[in-house]
Amino acid sequence: MRDRHLVRRRARSGVALLGLLAVLVTGSPVAAASHTGPPAAGTPVVSAPVVDAAVVNAAVGGDRPGLTDPRPCAEAAGFTCADLTVPLDRRGRTPGKLRLRVAAADNAEAPRGTLLLLSGGPGQPGPGLLPRLVPRFRYLMDDYRLVMIDQRGTGPAGIDCPELQAEVGSSDITPATPEAVRKCADLLGETRHFYTTADTVADLEDLRRALGVARWTLDGVSYGSFVAQQYGLTYPDRVVRMVLDSVVPQDTLDGLYLPSLHRVAQVLRTACQEQSCGYDPAADVAETIRRYGNAVGIFDFLVIASIVDPKLTGETFYPVLLFLRLAAQGTPEPLMSAIDDLQGGENIPFAEYSAGLHAATICADQTDAPWGDSTAPLGRRAKALDRAIRRIPASQVWPFPREVAAEQAVISTCLHWPPSRPNRPPPRRTLTMPVLLLNGDRDLSTPVEWAIEQAARTPRGELVVIAGMGHSIQGRHPEGDQAVRRFLLGSAT
Repeated sequence: MRDRHLVRRRARSGVALLGLLAVLVTGSPVAAASHTGPPAAGTPVVSAPVVDAAVVNAAVGGDRPGLTDPRPCAEAAGFTCADLTVPLDRRGRTPGKLRLRVAAADNAEAPRGTLLLLSGGPGQPGPGLLPRLVPRFRYLMDDYRLVMIDQRGTGPAGIDCPELQAEVGSSDITPATPEAVRKCADLLGETRHFYTTADTVADLEDLRRALGVARWTLDGVSYGSFVAQQYGLTYPDRVVRMVLDSVVPQDTLDGLYLPSLHRVAQVLRTACQEQSCGYDPAADVAETIRRYGNAVGIFDFLVIASIVDPKLTGETFYPVLLFLRLAAQGTPEPLMSAIDDLQGGENIPFAEYSAGLHAATICADQTDAPWGDSTAPLGRRAKALDRAIRRIPASQVWPFPREVAAEQAVISTCLHWPPSRPNRPPPRRTLTMPVLLLNGDRDLSTPVEWAIEQAARTPRGELVVIAGMGHSIQGRHPEGDQAVRRFLLGSAT
């Protein structure tokens, strides 16, 4: 889900900060749209020529037309990039095409076939992440051919909503102003209907056919895990096996983020116990919010901390426990300065994380929001959300007030997003292939409760919970890599 991301810390208010810390989270890359009529504002136009299919076959490994303009990937040696052209509207009612960039490793004859890696978000690119991901997945690349794609709406030709991007950057939680949300929707116009996960699933099936692959293995991180499951429920016979890292459940996104809010106290208290801090940091959160407000900012701060420094040691992130203690005792400046420094997207270009695509997809995918699905009229949403918030037991969100569930961006963005076509549910309800589920027990972006829920409904699923870890396991923890190695290679060493 959080697909988040890029965490940037800048020097501000005298606090010594990290430079850029890139953290893999979750997945959705972008595509450029070319319309047969005048393009909508902010919609990239496709103009790249189609090349001979034989050239594509030799360079990219497809056995049928669909991948064009093959060239070496600038991001990584040993990969060929090409473009997959797909319909904007798969129902055929709205003209236009999207050109999605694909990166495929050159070992087309890898003994175990193709491994499609799906990044997070929604909002992250695909091929642009190769410099960070290739070292993490190197141990699989002799056996598998690694493939990535800029899912529709992300990447260098992706959706650019300048005001929304500047306000929220890559955050799932920082709320945007209603004006920025509306301007983004207006910029997309009617094309906003065509960025659902189901649309992306159809794009992936076109990619499989273009590559000439009968069956492949999927590896999805964060939101990418949701995409992988939706594909597996739509095309089960096309999937050999599946890795889900930092799991978003298959049905729908919990727009109120209640499991994450509820887990905060346990993550804080466990870190405090490990460090013998001698106080209750969860109570410090409640006291700080009582005194100074900014509940959403504090929640966002803690979610980022769980990604970057899940044990909250202060070694690779701010000293979270100390800042909470100071704020609860009447010195909020270090905490509030850190929160302020992490918010905003002025240093996060849409090519690295598209806030516009994030909004369009998240709002379409919330088919069980308090007001129903994304077709609900705007006028009835606020009352429905208010009713839902008042029904939440206080214990379910403590140390936060109930209101934070409505104020964080996953739900508040969609409160103002105009009615649009909802995500189409897949035809099946149960994943039938072998599935490995990985999750950190300190993850506040995709909390472990989601992984447990998904594992319980996956007959051939194996859940591995990594103690002391947060978001995005692969390449960041040896126990997680060992589980993946065993699952994908049949070896634990």
